[in-house]
Amino acid sequence: MTATLTPPAADPAASVRAGAVPRRRTRLLALPEVRWAAAASALFLLALPLQLAGAPAWIWGPLYALSYATGGWEPGWEGLKALKGRTLDVDLLMVVAALGAASIGQVMDGALLIVIFATSGALEALATARTADSVRGLLDLAPATATRIAADGTEQAVPVDELAVGDTVLVRPGERVGADGRVLDGASEVDQASITGEPLPAVKEPGDEVFAGTLNGTGALRVRVERDASDSVIARIVRMVEEASETKAPTQLFIEKVEQRYSLGMVAATLAVFGVPLAFGEAFSEALLRAMTFMIVASPCAVVLATMPPLLSAIANAGRHGVLVKSAVAMERLGRIDAVALDKTGTLTEGTPRVVDVRPLRERGLDEVELLTVAAAAEHSSEHPLARAVVDAARERGLDLPATEGFTSAPGIGVMAVVGGRTVQVGAPARLLAESEAGAGGAGAEVEAKCAADADADADAGGYGDTDGVVAALVRELEESGRTAVLVVVDGTPAGVLGIADRLRPDAAATVAALTVLTGTAPTLLTGDNPRAAACLAAEAGIEDVRAGLLPQEKVGVVRELESAGRRVMVVGDGVNDAPALAAAHIGVAMGRAGSDLALETADAVIVRDELAAVPATVALSRRARELVVQNLVIAGVCIASLVVWDLAGTLPLPLGVAGHEGSTVLVGLNGLRLLRDAAWKRAAAEGTG
Repeated sequence: MTATLTPPAADPAASVRAGAVPRRRTRLLALPEVRWAAAASALFLLALPLQLAGAPAWIWGPLYALSYATGGWEPGWEGLKALKGRTLDVDLLMVVAALGAASIGQVMDGALLIVIFATSGALEALATARTADSVRGLLDLAPATATRIAADGTEQAVPVDELAVGDTVLVRPGERVGADGRVLDGASEVDQASITGEPLPAVKEPGDEVFAGTLNGTGALRVRVERDASDSVIARIVRMVEEASETKAPTQLFIEKVEQRYSLGMVAATLAVFGVPLAFGEAFSEALLRAMTFMIVASPCAVVLATMPPLLSAIANAGRHGVLVKSAVAMERLGRIDAVALDKTGTLTEGTPRVVDVRPLRERGLDEVELLTVAAAAEHSSEHPLARAVVDAARERGLDLPATEGFTSAPGIGVMAVVGGRTVQVGAPARLLAESEAGAGGAGAEVEAKCAADADADADAGGYGDTDGVVAALVRELEESGRTAVLVVVDGTPAGVLGIADRLRPDAAATVAALTVLTGTAPTLLTGDNPRAAACLAAEAGIEDVRAGLLPQEKVGVVRELESAGRRVMVVGDGVNDAPALAAAHIGVAMGRAGSDLALETADAVIVRDELAAVPATVALSRRARELVVQNLVIAGVCIASLVVWDLAGTLPLPLGVAGHEGSTVLVGLNGLRLLRDAAWKRAAAEGTG
């Protein structure tokens, strides 16, 4: 948990950076499965070249034996315990098959089988540990303590678990909110991207709801607690991630049933191959040799390699092109999706506000350059995201910013500074116009307007038009196009309006079109942002189904709605608020560059380079891998069946049986490795664009 809440540090930017979810990762070698698998693999890789080089068996033999021991003891022990409980799994069968191979001289084959299964177990253990790490990291969003205000007005630091519904807490500037509640007094801007995914801090004033774990801005808030800590939004996100992960268990149960039946069948068949000929008078050595040959040729090595090389090759190829797919299961699932849900901020968009419109009122005497210059100069000392966007826009144009004096800032209203002898105000249009109309001229009133509010409703209420109809029309035009309007006032007179928006990624529209081709239906947009901004951006990207203003649990509801209609849903997102939907979906994909730790850990795949066009390419690559898996299963099945029939119906020489078994294994392995080529990615990218 985080430390006790304290007043903000001298460097406010540090407080913002501290708002990220801390990484609490289990060390790789801390997992025993990883250590044993690594040891088994290292010993195998030491022994193999020695054997191939013709070294004496006393050199490489002990290395293989140690590889058997380090990689096989744990699955063997677990298999024995399962056997004690009257169940038989494939892991134990593979250990027996490996020992059987070694007993007739095929030591390398058995060691390879051991290494494959030890590595698979290590990857499963690592995935489980990292999921637990991510959930613990999410809990670090909530502060450990909060400042409770007693009835007599005294302040007391208490653990957040002791807060009760109805308590009043004080949230100082730069602190995290300790509990879900409603603002009683004060005004501030709260960064709640971890909950809603909104790119900009939300203005909070009396009557507004705040969420535990969100980061307070420059104002102080008194908040009445409305939910217990165990029922907060952030706690519910944790529960939803855990519950959604558990919903995948039926698939695992099905696999375990198949393993059980296969294991029992293999044991029964091997005993029959040994016992029946022995009962009819066949020599013991011949019966044993036939049984061992049967165990070798019926071994699932070829079947295992039939599945893994295509999927692992696809994972490696995707990794070279900036897509981290966390497991072969995830790669296989990517090819099955037939519906897509996309987050907005940081996924379809760049996630950073930018100035996209500069609209001076030319009758006020300023052109675009002058308007942007005075606005950026006034905003230079502010750390608000909108202020940074204005300053960045001026820097991109190479503008020289004049010195300022008397800088002041008021949450929800804007900033004021003296620039070149002129008083410049930059902020929310409704409040600045209202103050100008009332002759207030300052920036110290309480917060009343929200920058992205519905412009039509504001006009109907007289928020803009009575003061300056020209400015009102300009603000309305920008807001109706999905921009956040920022008014610039010089010496009490409106001088122009800036339009700020989170820009669509350059490849967003092409990606939406490609996913539509691959799945047969257009993606759905899921966002916590306001409906107007979401609709404008969706239209630009080519999306018609828009679900806006959603909290995390509501995003999960949309995913389950699609799944209840029989769809296999892929969710693409980047924030903590997307994590429950990522976990609930058939497959979850996270944007890696700015993605939260929880989203990155919960997702089945991560777009490391933030290239959205890589999503449909990876889906197409997964479908190609699945095609190769089917091909390989057919090849492996035909070879195994042929060799088994030969062994049972005739006399299959052991060297020929081994050659046939290994030959089929090599064949399916090479077929799967075709996806390692760059040409495979180019083909997938072309298929992804239709």
